[in-house]
Amino acid sequence: MNQTTLPGASTTLTMGILSVVGALMCCGPFAAIFSFIGLSQAKKAKQLYESQPGLYSGFENVKTGKILSYVGLGLSAFMLILLILYFGVIIALVTTGNLDDF
Repeated sequence: MNQTTLPGASTTLTMGILSVVGALMCCGPFAAIFSFIGLSQAKKAKQLYESQPGLYSGFENVKTGKILSYVGLGLSAFMLILLILYFGVIIALVTTGNLDDF
């Protein structure tokens, strides 16, 4: 029996990789967008695979992409928290006038 590749599996994996790389390089909000797209594609691919598991191959790409999407989402949330803290400290220093200490 010939198995076809699961539609959406490569998209899920690609979006997961882009979300991790984007979060680590510079683009936290874009990484979150890529994560959400990857998770959405993973859900669709999983439903399609579960409806006819013998017909498709490549489900391991869906699992890997889903994990990478979650990691990318976590990293982008962490980067957002760091960004808020960074600008919060700058605003606090400017408003209190304690810039001479640094």
